[in-house]
Amino acid sequence: MSKHRITFLPIDRVCVADDDENLLEVAMKYGVHINASCGGNASCGKCRVRIVEGNVYSTDHTKIPENEYNAGIRLACKTSAKDDVVVEIPLDSQIDKAVLKRKRYVPHILSALNVSRLAEGVTIEPVVSKVYIELPEPSIQDNISDADRLLREIKRRYSIDYIAVDFKTLKKLGRILRDSGWRITLTIAYTKTGYNIIDVEPDNTADKNFSILIDIGTTTICGQLIDLANFSAFEIKGFSESRIDDCTVAETSDYNAQISYGDDVISRIMYSQKRGGLKRLSEAVKGTVNKVIKELLEIGKNDMSHVSHVVFAGNTIMTHLFLGIDPKYIMLSPYTPVFSVVPSLYAEQIGIDVNEHACAYIYPCVSSYIGGDIVAGVIGSGISRSDKIVLYIDVGTNGEMVLGNRDWLMCASCSAGPAFEGGGIKFGMRAGNGAIEQVKINPLTFEPMVLTVGRLKPVGICGSGLIDIVAELMIAGLIDRNGKFKRDLKTERLRRGDGAYEYVLCYAQDTQINKDIVVTEADLDNLIRTKAAVFAGCRTLIESAGLAFDDIEMFIIAGGFGHYIDIEKAQTIGLLPELPAEKFMFVGNGSLLGARLMSMSKDCFTESERIAKMMTNIELSDNNKFMEEYVAAMFLPHTDEKAFPGVIARLKIKSRGSGSVN
Repeated sequence: MSKHRITFLPIDRVCVADDDENLLEVAMKYGVHINASCGGNASCGKCRVRIVEGNVYSTDHTKIPENEYNAGIRLACKTSAKDDVVVEIPLDSQIDKAVLKRKRYVPHILSALNVSRLAEGVTIEPVVSKVYIELPEPSIQDNISDADRLLREIKRRYSIDYIAVDFKTLKKLGRILRDSGWRITLTIAYTKTGYNIIDVEPDNTADKNFSILIDIGTTTICGQLIDLANFSAFEIKGFSESRIDDCTVAETSDYNAQISYGDDVISRIMYSQKRGGLKRLSEAVKGTVNKVIKELLEIGKNDMSHVSHVVFAGNTIMTHLFLGIDPKYIMLSPYTPVFSVVPSLYAEQIGIDVNEHACAYIYPCVSSYIGGDIVAGVIGSGISRSDKIVLYIDVGTNGEMVLGNRDWLMCASCSAGPAFEGGGIKFGMRAGNGAIEQVKINPLTFEPMVLTVGRLKPVGICGSGLIDIVAELMIAGLIDRNGKFKRDLKTERLRRGDGAYEYVLCYAQDTQINKDIVVTEADLDNLIRTKAAVFAGCRTLIESAGLAFDDIEMFIIAGGFGHYIDIEKAQTIGLLPELPAEKFMFVGNGSLLGARLMSMSKDCFTESERIAKMMTNIELSDNNKFMEEYVAAMFLPHTDEKAFPGVIARLKIKSRGSGSVN
C-alpha cells in the first residue's frame, strides 16, 4: 500500500495517508480539525476543503455545486489522495494553535484477530483434533475387539501411552467400522488423564473440525468460530504461532438476554432468588449463546455436526447463572462461589445446540468477582508467560485488573457500571455500525467533528466515543472538572433538555434515528463514576503490591471499549494514568483470545487451572484504601493534579484569562 503526504493549510500540518484513507480520516488521526457531524458519510456536507495542489479521487460530485467543485472544493469524507496533495481548510473549521502544538499520542492497537505476537512460546496442539485412519479388517488369526483394534492402531501410529474410547462412541463403533469399510475419522480429545476418542465418523472428514469460542459477558455475549482442520495435534507438531491468525471463520455478538432481569450482576443475583428466577436467568443466557452459535454457523456456512468443542469464559456470577448454579453466596460475606473449576462436559449436558459429542470447556474462576474471562485474558494476552511487570485492565460492566508476570499474579475487581458498553448513557450503544467512535470539538466554535463505525449516519455513542466526547468537552472548556456544563457559553449546541443541560453532538437530520444525539450531565456523571472505579481499582492493586504506576512496564487494555480507544483521551478524563503511550496495548476481547489459545493448545488447557490458583485476589468491596481512591478520582481528571501534569497544563492553557481550571 502506497502512502501520500497531505499538507493541511493554513496550519501547515503535514500528515501521511494510506491509499484507503479519506481526508477526514487523516485529519482525525493527526488532530487536524474539520467540521463534521454525520459520522463521515457526506450527509451533513460540512467537511468542505479546497484542493490546492495534487490529484485526488472524490465521490462527492452531487454534494458540491458545480462552480465550487470546479474551484477545487471537496468533501473531506469522500475524497482520497492519489499522490501528495495540499488541502486548505476553511477558516471556521480551524482549531486554535495551542491545541495543535500538543503532542499527538498514537495508541498501540492490536486487533483481536492478530494474536500471533501474544502466542509466542505457545505450542499449537489443539485440545480436540480429528484424524483419518484405515484399519485392517479382522480375521480368524486377528479377531481382537473392535475397540482394541482401533486403539492398537492409534498407539502404533502416534506413540500415545494412554487413550480410551468414550462410551457413546463405543456404542456405534462396530456399525460405523463395517459400514465404512474400516475407513474412519476419529475425533480425539485431550483430557487431564490422557486422550479420549469422543466420536467416530465414516470416511475422511478430518477437514471438518471446528471450535466455537464464547465470552459470556454481563452485557454482551461474543463468539467466534475457528477452523482447526490444519492444526491436528496428531499430524503436525510445533505449529507456527503466526498461522493461528488465519483460522477465524466467523465472529458475532448479541446482547445477553439476562439484561431484562437487571443491568448488573448483583441485580441478577437478587432476581435468581425469586421463585423460578434462577431457571429463567439460565435459560435466558443459554438462549443468547445458542443464538450466537447459530449465527456463527450461518456466517461461516457450516453445520453444527462439524463442531467438536466449545470453550466458554465468563465472570464468576455469569458462569454460575449459565450453569444454573445458585450464586447467592457470592454477594454474602465472606463472598464465596460454589465452585472455581468446572469438570469437562459435553455441550449437550448444559443445553448448547451443537454436535452431541462436542466437548465443553469452561475457564476456571479465581474468586467471586474474578472469573474465567479474566483468567482467559491473562493467558491470551501472554502475561503468564512474560518477564515484564504487566497490568491487565478489562473494563466492561465490571472493572477487573491483574498485575504481575510469569512468577506472580495479583488481581482485583470493582463494579464499574455499563457506561463503556452503552448502558446508562442516553444514546449509548455497542460499537456497531453507526456508533460514534471518534469526536473532536473545535474550542473556538464548539462545533464537533464526528466519525462513526462504518462511516454511516450516527445511531448512538459507543464506549470509545464517550471517552473522546468527555475529553473534548474538557479541552474545549464546555464542562468543568466536576463534569458540569458551563452555562455561560455562546453556542446553540449547549442547551437545557429534560430539566438538565446537554450538548448536541448531531442534529436529527444528520442521524439515522431522526433524533438529536446528545450528551447529558447524567451521562457525564455515569462516566465519571465508571472511570473513578477503574482508576481507583488499578491504583489500589498496584500499591498493594508495593509498586507505583511508573513501575509498570506494560498496560494491556481489554474489554468493551469498542472499535478504537485513544490513550490520550482516556488519560485526559483520568481513566488511565498519564504515562507514555508506548506502554499501552489494546487487545480487544481478551477473554476470546484466551478461549482461542485454550482451544488450540493443550498446554494452555492444562495451565489454566494453575494460573487461576496462582492469582492472589485483593478484595476491594470493604477496602478503605479503595474507597479513598474512588472519592479522589470523582473529578476530571483527578483531585491529585500531580498525577496528571500534562492534562492539567492543557486545561490551564485553555482557561488562562477566564479563571480557575476548576
